Amino acid sequence: MVKIFNFRGGVHPDYNKDITSDKPIKVLPAPQQVVIPLTQHTGAPAEPTVKKGDEVLLGQEIGRASHAVSASVHASVSGTVVAVEPRPTINGRSVLSVVIDNNGRDARAPMSGHDDPIQLSAEEIRKRVESAGIVGLGGAAFPTSVKLNTPADCKIDYLLINGSECEPYLTADQRVMEEYTEDVILGAKLIAKASGAEKIIIAIEANKPEAIRKMQALAGSNQIEVVALAVKYPAGGEKQLIKAVLGREVPEHGLPSMCGVLVQNVETAWATAKACKTGQPLIERVVTVSGDGIKEPNNFLVRIGTPFREIIEAAGGFTGEPGKVIAGGPMMGLAQFDLDVPMVKGVSGILVFSQKMVKQYEPIPCIKCARCVDVCPVYLMPVRIELFAMNGMWDEAEDYGAMDCIECGCCTYICPSKRELLDWIRVAKTEIVEAKRRQTS
Repeated sequence: MVKIFNFRGGVHPDYNKDITSDKPIKVLPAPQQVVIPLTQHTGAPAEPTVKKGDEVLLGQEIGRASHAVSASVHASVSGTVVAVEPRPTINGRSVLSVVIDNNGRDARAPMSGHDDPIQLSAEEIRKRVESAGIVGLGGAAFPTSVKLNTPADCKIDYLLINGSECEPYLTADQRVMEEYTEDVILGAKLIAKASGAEKIIIAIEANKPEAIRKMQALAGSNQIEVVALAVKYPAGGEKQLIKAVLGREVPEHGLPSMCGVLVQNVETAWATAKACKTGQPLIERVVTVSGDGIKEPNNFLVRIGTPFREIIEAAGGFTGEPGKVIAGGPMMGLAQFDLDVPMVKGVSGILVFSQKMVKQYEPIPCIKCARCVDVCPVYLMPVRIELFAMNGMWDEAEDYGAMDCIECGCCTYICPSKRELLDWIRVAKTEIVEAKRRQTS
């Protein structure tokens, strides 16, 4: 009997993964023009290394990491830079972006691969990951090279490869695990070597039996273990994953490295393998296009900078007038106002819902049922933080753990009064950060 690893709290939304779970990844042709934001990651924006009129090659660095926490970006097509200017992106803000007209040749920049990348030293792996601009591809987009450079006093003994993909509808990670199993395993080994991790655990939700079977078949060593996670959202949260699989708790306001653990997404492992084998930087990613508002839901390998509009058209377009378009999953994703926003590194799904699926609720007073407390995976009292936020009581909101919220949305999902709990917690977090910034400036 296979042991199923679980965690406290969480919810069971309708997963709807069967829509695309058996759809092999299709390679989407490069668009005629790409818009590549210089901010696609947690941390400081990349600094542009090209200007209008420059000719660029596929894979050429066009933005260089400008800070200790930053990531480089690269051209996903060859062609001519027609603008370096602010453009809208998925979070609703305009950020400095490099706009490239594709010449259709895919002329490649020099890329240095390695026939047997496992022979690379830890330092060489870290350098390749950094130069490739690899970030966490599960959504947070934290620069991977920063995570690999752990503090000297934090010994990493476990690498957890996160294959949970717990957001409803999304199947991009599942398809990567099933179609590129060897590369995911190789990437995990490279990340373990770069971080000094002694043991690798690949954690996959139990609703992906084929991915589990393929990973187990190729793991083949005492260094790698494949485990099944309970089918529950948000199983993919770093702290929830570590607690469920290892029984360890990340310190309050702390990082996984403080308890000897490094967590990386399966597609991040795949990107690491490609960077070390072929020298290819992060210029493409797999994205699921799904929802009842899409004619032909599917999984696509998409160039970074491709407009959402073209990706949706590749999936047959809309079934009718859309009610909502979301970048990411339905629980943590961002509703979009513009279909010309570009694909970025951290987006693994584009969901389109019909108007009948998009319900608008008017919040009513809290009935004190405590369901939000029961489902919170980080032991918070969401309704209390909401109350503080609504009254501008930022210190009290912080005292009640607002900054520990992982923004999974379980509280809002379960609330029978349809209160906008997560929205108010986000407001509180923003105000707390801003207050601290003012104090130090």
